[in-house]
Amino acid sequence: MRTFACLALLALLATAATAVPVDPIGDMVDHINSLKTTWVAERPTRFGSFDEVARLCGALETPEDQRLPLKVAPIAEAIPDTFDSRTNWPACPTIKESACGSCWAFGAVESMSDRICIASNATKIVRLSASDLLSCCTSCGDGCDGGQLGPSWDYYKNKGIVTGYLYNTTGYCKPYDFPACAHHEASPDYPDCPSTDYSTPKCTKSCVAGYTANTYTADLHYGQSSYSVGRTDAAIQTEILNHGPVEAAFTVYSDFPTYRSGVYKHTSGSVLGGHAISIVGWGTESGSPYWLVKNSWNPSWGDGGFFKILRGDCGINNDVVGGLPKLA
Repeated sequence: MRTFACLALLALLATAATAVPVDPIGDMVDHINSLKTTWVAERPTRFGSFDEVARLCGALETPEDQRLPLKVAPIAEAIPDTFDSRTNWPACPTIKESACGSCWAFGAVESMSDRICIASNATKIVRLSASDLLSCCTSCGDGCDGGQLGPSWDYYKNKGIVTGYLYNTTGYCKPYDFPACAHHEASPDYPDCPSTDYSTPKCTKSCVAGYTANTYTADLHYGQSSYSVGRTDAAIQTEILNHGPVEAAFTVYSDFPTYRSGVYKHTSGSVLGGHAISIVGWGTESGSPYWLVKNSWNPSWGDGGFFKILRGDCGINNDVVGGLPKLA
């Protein structure tokens, strides 16, 4: 009996030693591509696990009674089939990258910065600071643990936001506090992502050492208005046509991080959280109407940092906000 027991144990150990490692992301990629759906998946260099993605999903749902006032505006008479803010206003697009659950702040300052450029006919090009909004807007939410879209635009209107860009840039009041990173893609620009969560930076009302263009107070940029945009495709398209990119939030499922190209639609996997982004345009591909979206997961992810998503999918039409800048 002991001999048989030992042989059984040895067989079990041998099987365990030769077992194929569990690879949830790889399995997801293979599954999506086997379905030949409207989009193509690949293993993302930006992430090593779905938990890493969940840590970046910081868009909190805004209760209906706390939403910004709905902007009521005439729908544009001629909405083009295809539109891309990058080509319509070539001097204005910006791309940024987030490290903690600060997507809500990035989606806001990206759209705000674009709108300042657009409203000024590219005579005023600034990059507003995600760190300033992330750390100082106490009414927006919980900083690196998530925030709401509407209060971000109210903060911009009432308190103002200073300039800032990526962590390794100069010439801005408050650059981003955390380094850009990518899993298994260590380089001077993209070191390995840390395994621990980031904490919300302390709110400081001062510019970094070496920034001499302005004081913190003089560097503040303000919004003129803040509002919600209607949930129909036409209302969102009209807003983008008239004023530039809008901020929106959608539900991230575990298949989304594997997006590489095509028109994403939820195909498989469970909910990871809410994510805020900037919608910059739209179009139709192989019969699928999509939003063209600017993400904040660095340019190595997706289609150069951008993605297309089926309009209305994952609730992306449900929480869309914007506002006009104060240029004077």
